Amino acid sequence: MSGANVELTSTEISNIWSSYLKSSMELRFFQYFNATAEGPEVKNIVGKMVEYSQKSLEDLKDIFIKENLTIPLGFTEKDVRLDADKVFSDTFILYICHDITMLSLSTYPAAFPDCTRKDVRNFFQNAIEFTIQMQNEITELMLSQGVFLKSPQIAMDHTIDLVDEMKYLNGLFGGSRPVNAAEIANLSRIIHRARFSKMILVTFSKLASDKNVKQHFSKGTVALEKVLYSLQEVLEKENIPISASGDYNILDTKESPFSDKLMLFFVNTCLGMFCFIMINQAMTSSLRTDIVTKFTVISNQMKKFYGKGLLLTITEKWLEQPPQVFDRKL
Repeated sequence: MSGANVELTSTEISNIWSSYLKSSMELRFFQYFNATAEGPEVKNIVGKMVEYSQKSLEDLKDIFIKENLTIPLGFTEKDVRLDADKVFSDTFILYICHDITMLSLSTYPAAFPDCTRKDVRNFFQNAIEFTIQMQNEITELMLSQGVFLKSPQIAMDHTIDLVDEMKYLNGLFGGSRPVNAAEIANLSRIIHRARFSKMILVTFSKLASDKNVKQHFSKGTVALEKVLYSLQEVLEKENIPISASGDYNILDTKESPFSDKLMLFFVNTCLGMFCFIMINQAMTSSLRTDIVTKFTVISNQMKKFYGKGLLLTITEKWLEQPPQVFDRKL
């Protein structure tokens, strides 16, 4: 009973529906990057991602058609202008592509084990393998160009010791211990993520045409500035340097290459990952109370921003309703 003739489960329908929206979004960005990238190495990477996104959409369409399910609208040629002027530097394009692979490596592996039908499992297995391949290529290119943002390298104490006092957790009332490796990793990862997200929001706020969407992106920029101040303060007190990119460069353009709908979906999707995955992981692996408190505050702030983004998609009539069962209420 593992063949493609078995009916899809609700989980499988949800996963392929979400994957279709995600792939259609990615395709529009990749198509624009392919049209505007200048370096041959970047163009080669983006070209591969265009081809795979197109293949993914076709594979998903086949499943929808076979199951007599409605194919989502997703994002179409109307959501991108390939003839628009270049907005992002090649390095910034690499950062965005790397960010999208991070999103894929959090969503596809989570979907795979919950799927039982062979064709659906094959789809997610192929997606995971391709994403790993592309992230390796992107990382190698960024390293060769000296633009990959590494976490801090620090001298470690090699002695084995066990925590024997509750004050190891203290951080709110003075006398806190130095940050440990996991906490440094969490802080640096989220700082890098917040810097990238802030520049995306700065760019999108310039490109958006709808007043409400533009205002939403601007508010997100302010919120992320507070995140950066809060977390950088911890590392600065510990005299731990953190790498920063000098190439989040955006170019002036008169017309946006992306629809407001596409940009808002990208922000909702990527900040959703930032809020619900990255920060929650950081909270569970950090032990110092002041750091956990900071992450908790940031999580609550980002959830509010994410929620307002979802409300905005409904107000603008851009939110597609996920598949649902017939109303069985009497």
